[in-house]
Amino acid sequence: MASIFAKIVSGEIPCYKVYEDETVLAFLDIHPETRGHTLVIPKIEVDKIYDLPDDVFEHLMSVCKKLSKNMEEKLGARTLWKVVGTDVPHAHVHLTPLDENWKYGKTLELSEDEFKEIQKILSL
Repeated sequence: MASIFAKIVSGEIPCYKVYEDETVLAFLDIHPETRGHTLVIPKIEVDKIYDLPDDVFEHLMSVCKKLSKNMEEKLGARTLWKVVGTDVPHAHVHLTPLDENWKYGKTLELSEDEFKEIQKILSL
């Protein structure tokens, strides 16, 4: 059975996309810890990040680096990288801008307009 992320990649489920290429997709987390909390996923469905082919893993990390630098520039916040691996059975990296309101495990409620505003700011 396809994970929710595979359904996002296929377009079955919408997302607030901030980056996409042939290998990876990055979109805003709908339960963000801070404004701009982004998920970066490979388009191939692999449960554990360390099971990705090396070229996909390296590309995923390079995109995380690019997105983090963009977040720092646009939002003025350092970025926390997390590879949790238990919440969705599809390899992914959480990029969380560390603003003054960040507290591990705390989530924000954002409106659709707020998500769209952040999406516009962070899209590459």
